[in-house]
Amino acid sequence: MDAIARDGFDAIELEIRWTRLMTIMDEVDAAVARTSFSTIVGESRDFGVVMMDAQGRSIAQSQLSTPAFTITLPATCKHMLETYPAETLVPGDVLITNDPWLGSGHLPDLTICTPVFHRGRLVAFIGCVAHISDIGGRSDYLDDKELFEEGLRIPPTYLTRAGAPVESLFDIIAANVRVPRLVIGDIHALIGAERLGAERLIAFLEDYDLASLEGLARTILARSQAAMAETVATLPDGHYAASVEADGHRRPIRIAVEIEIAGDRVHVDFAGSSPEQEDCSINCVMNTTFSDSYYPFKCSLLPHLPNNEGLTRFLTVSAPSGSIFNTRFPRAVRARSKSSFHIHNAIYAALAPVLGRQVQAASGSFWTLVATGTWPDDEPYRAHMLPNGGKGAVNGMDGLPTIAFPYNGTITPAEIFENHAAVIIRCRELIPDSGGAGRFRGGLGQRIVFEPATERPVGIFVRPDKTINPPGGALGGLAGRAGRILLNGAPAPHEPLTLAGGDTLALELPGGGGCGAAGDRCANALRADMDAGFVTAAAAIEMYQASLE
Repeated sequence: MDAIARDGFDAIELEIRWTRLMTIMDEVDAAVARTSFSTIVGESRDFGVVMMDAQGRSIAQSQLSTPAFTITLPATCKHMLETYPAETLVPGDVLITNDPWLGSGHLPDLTICTPVFHRGRLVAFIGCVAHISDIGGRSDYLDDKELFEEGLRIPPTYLTRAGAPVESLFDIIAANVRVPRLVIGDIHALIGAERLGAERLIAFLEDYDLASLEGLARTILARSQAAMAETVATLPDGHYAASVEADGHRRPIRIAVEIEIAGDRVHVDFAGSSPEQEDCSINCVMNTTFSDSYYPFKCSLLPHLPNNEGLTRFLTVSAPSGSIFNTRFPRAVRARSKSSFHIHNAIYAALAPVLGRQVQAASGSFWTLVATGTWPDDEPYRAHMLPNGGKGAVNGMDGLPTIAFPYNGTITPAEIFENHAAVIIRCRELIPDSGGAGRFRGGLGQRIVFEPATERPVGIFVRPDKTINPPGGALGGLAGRAGRILLNGAPAPHEPLTLAGGDTLALELPGGGGCGAAGDRCANALRADMDAGFVTAAAAIEMYQASLE
């Protein structure tokens, strides 16, 4: 608190300046989306942008940034500073890495950071993590057995030096990916957006006649840390444990947590979880494990306070080395979300006695679909779609249909996807009865049907989840409907597929879990569900014990 007093910001002044920093990052976010080349960045918005101080500590981010990226990015920036100390950097430098153990957990995520100089000194970094459309490696990436099968690994290095592109690195990247036009185009989009953010930040500093961000950053971090500590301290001290089972790949995995709450501190331990997987790519590095452990606490405890590094300081996370949540190099990690996207379910299960109303049922998000092939002129295409299932309900609100959780990406619109890949999307529709029954109903999943647009074959890779273990309910609510993949009406294997003329591929995304006992659902709410087609009469009788007389 002494630091807050010393910096002398009153609440109104802090709000104005902090909001302006976030507005700068919203502009950077919009620039990335507008200028990107690929659907995974521009449409699915699988990226995050963060402003960090000269020490690499996050102080502002865009409102639409992918949550986990905003936690891993400052950690990556600090690793970059260990390799390239601040005194070695000059204006015009841009740094890059995709090392999973330093970054966000798998090779397709490029972390790019631009140092910002003002009045001759380093004052900040504008950074972005984006999932690019390709980084090489195998197409059937669920079956990767080690990192070297997964594509090109870039250690922390210069992407540009003193304003000049490192052409040899661009050439190496282009030579190792299937769609260099998309990948190199997206990299330039990130560089340009970060340059815009640097210009806006320098203008901010000039407007307030500030030599640096030090005082403002210190205040933001300290006040945020204090707010989270005060909130955590209201939770009852104790040890809370739970475990959940997830589909995994080839075999189910176990996510076990023990949570210790002591005063204003929380420790989450994943001892007892499955060991790292030697024959598939669903392993997680600690950066990923920490970020996905933090997210449910942030959502439940301080949802409205803008995210920054100060909010994370209440939390420590551990997992045994060699476990699925602390995997060792060079284990395969490309499909890490098959594991990490279940962390919040285990945490909510453990904390149900503590959080009560703030606990959320499991969600049906998200899957990955990649369509590949060639156009009539033999130009290759590669288009991504991240379709979502239903969101889990909370005590007080039904789950939303077809929305991402725990991340916040969006689905590529059908018209855009059809322009980037030679496919036709025949339908997108909600699936009745897919939301878990409960006093508050889970969000509905969706059905999407694809077929080739021409006689040329279309390669399809789908990374599904929750097809065996459906999204569970909370506080007595029922599970949502499990997902399915159907090729020409029959269950399809979870491996790369080739669609020929006349084939149809249907994705049925899971529904979210319900919250509270189904028999306690308000009769008017159930009737509205039936009128909207969300719940059928048969399900109302069977799942909600409703009398329709």
